[in-house]
Amino acid sequence: MKDRFRKVAKSMHFRVLIILLVTGLVPINLIKSGILKNYEHQTVEQRAYLIRSQCTLMGADFIADGYLDGKQSDTLESRMKQVADLYQGRVMIIDSDYKIIRDTYGLDEGKTVVARELIDCLSGKTGKYYTQTSDFIEVITPIENDATKEIRGAFLISAPTADIIEGERSLSRTVLLLQIVLTFAIVAVSFYASSILVRPFRKVTDYLNSGTDFLAEDLSMPDYTETEMLAKAYNQMRHHLKEQEESRQQFVSNVSHELKTPMTSMKVLSDSLIQQAQVGEVPNEMYEDFMIDISHEIDRENKIITDLLELVKMDRKSTIIHIEDTNINDLINLILKRLRPIAEKQQIDISLESYKPIIAQVDRTKLTLAISNLIENGIKYNKEKGWVHVSLNVDNTYFYIKVEDSGIGIPKEDQDHIFERFYRVDKSHSREIGGTGLGLAITRSAVLVHHGAIRVYSRLGEGTTFTVRIPLKYTKTGKEQDAEAAGT
Repeated sequence: MKDRFRKVAKSMHFRVLIILLVTGLVPINLIKSGILKNYEHQTVEQRAYLIRSQCTLMGADFIADGYLDGKQSDTLESRMKQVADLYQGRVMIIDSDYKIIRDTYGLDEGKTVVARELIDCLSGKTGKYYTQTSDFIEVITPIENDATKEIRGAFLISAPTADIIEGERSLSRTVLLLQIVLTFAIVAVSFYASSILVRPFRKVTDYLNSGTDFLAEDLSMPDYTETEMLAKAYNQMRHHLKEQEESRQQFVSNVSHELKTPMTSMKVLSDSLIQQAQVGEVPNEMYEDFMIDISHEIDRENKIITDLLELVKMDRKSTIIHIEDTNINDLINLILKRLRPIAEKQQIDISLESYKPIIAQVDRTKLTLAISNLIENGIKYNKEKGWVHVSLNVDNTYFYIKVEDSGIGIPKEDQDHIFERFYRVDKSHSREIGGTGLGLAITRSAVLVHHGAIRVYSRLGEGTTFTVRIPLKYTKTGKEQDAEAAGT
């Protein structure tokens, strides 16, 4: 149950629904609160304004009739009583000495009232306040002589607000009913809108779960900009996977062909020996020639398998390389020392030009394999009495290895493919000299493992130049750090 709830809570549908509900319901509650507060405020303001207006009219008559000077007036008494009855409240008249000279309740006449609001009023300010807990409103209005602008006293009117509170409650019930209706409408719209919004993503899920060959056709989701971008990214990944699948199939086909060729040759040679033995005695010379050919084919098969294993190891994402500080000059000299006998046998001159001593962080084994392949290719695919020139250079960030030869060269149309597995420019000549078609693929993988780059420049019949650039300091990527941690 807990896992199911967590799954629902993580779903986009649920989160979009919550966002829509919050976006719709919160404003409704805020609007309700605002309407009720505004009603209360406006009603109290209006009640206070009416009271002040009536008191202002009475005030002029009170001064004119000398009521504040002690004269009695039945007319003014009647008007005060009418105001008190109109608002179901209490009217008090206070003179300039803060003494209550008339109280419609008849309770506090003769008493002195000292309050901040009254002091402000007799000083020329009009005060009012509303107390919700005691449910009444008090309005203090000055009694002012229009001719002299002298404030002679003040009216203090207290009126209950039960009718305002009841009106607010009635309005609240009406607003609540509207709120319930709108809430149901918002919930329904939110459910519908959230379903519409996530529909394109469900379409992707249904498409992927339908069992359709998703490498066969592109995905189209033009519903939103985001889904269109998602479809574009998906299609790019699909094309990449398709290319990888085609490359894998081509690789398997090439491997099968390359491994089958030596096996076929050995089968033919061994069958020939068996047939000769059945007919009569096999001459020693023929037997020896056939066995030499079989041995060559076994060596060739072994080299193909060795190169394949090396290439597979380099292709693995979790490959751990053994980085150490290495003298690159000494490493190249050691490689040339090993390959010089092969070069001398083919009358190829090998030279090394080094500008500076270079210390770099590399995997000695992998870099040796890469550079050896380049120099060995320069020897194998060279002209008679040709040359191979190796040069070393360095800057603040990288070191550079350049391998030049005077060989047969590579046609321009083939230069983009020479790092592909089993690709041969001249297939018949490559097999003659023992090439497997994997050397440059291994070299490229070894260079990339060091976060380096390799470039080729060649002209047919004029020779080839390979340039390798590798950082002096090796920096592990996040994936390599994870792979190393997993390995330990």
